[in-house]
Amino acid sequence: MFRTLRKRLYEASARQRIAISLAKGGAMMHARRIDLADPGTWEFSGFSQNGEDGILDVLRRQLLRSNRYFVEIGASDGLENNTAWLLVAEQYSGLMVEGDPELAKQARRIMPPYGIGAECHEMFVTRESVPELMALAWHHDPDVLSLDIDGMDYYVAQALLDAGFRPRIFVVEYNSVYGPVRSLTVEYRPDFVFSEAHPTQLYYGVSIAGWRRFFEGRGYRFVTVNRHGVNAFFVDPALFDRAFLDGVRGLPFAENLHQYRSFRRPSEEQFALIADQKFVAI
Repeated sequence: MFRTLRKRLYEASARQRIAISLAKGGAMMHARRIDLADPGTWEFSGFSQNGEDGILDVLRRQLLRSNRYFVEIGASDGLENNTAWLLVAEQYSGLMVEGDPELAKQARRIMPPYGIGAECHEMFVTRESVPELMALAWHHDPDVLSLDIDGMDYYVAQALLDAGFRPRIFVVEYNSVYGPVRSLTVEYRPDFVFSEAHPTQLYYGVSIAGWRRFFEGRGYRFVTVNRHGVNAFFVDPALFDRAFLDGVRGLPFAENLHQYRSFRRPSEEQFALIADQKFVAI
């Protein structure tokens, strides 16, 4: 009985969160004055944390072809990520993957009824498990692929593209602690957990320069980072009008606002706290 009550309370809370996210996102979305040259004007957040819903909204509308499918790696509980807006508000189909068992269970409980073809799976994604992910995905060229696993992101992105994934829009988390110039990532460990890797929790992920070098080497084009300094956006230029891409004046780098508030110091001083760790040049 207690378990049933707890389930009902959680579902009621989730429905309330969804209603609030839709209302907030809708208000922000329609309040924008979009300048296609300035990605800062694209941003709004319904379910995303840092304006990603808005950036994806504009980029999706510029696609020359769309399959209305997404893949989210690091989906949390399904309600706080970069693709929940696509599922709930835009009726996309898609695959959400989360490594934390409890969060994955919550996502499976709440998200599938909101869209035809929505799936939520528990999976700790490593480069070794990419073939399993390939088998789950309906499309290997989704409109949007979002990757945010706080650690081995570079190696998973590499394995995805090597395996045949070719997302039209690729969203990746970057670590602003490395600054705008260093091109590096952390060493590969399939069991990596960023919260345990270093006491500061700053040792994880990929620098923005590293991502740019990686994606440009794979034929992608950099668009922008979001203003809170969390995610970077890359696109397959074959799926966009060249005049649109040439006209975009994206933000090349931003300090992670959340990390800056925690440490009260800029990226160079934050990097000094982890400078003795092992890094891999990209």
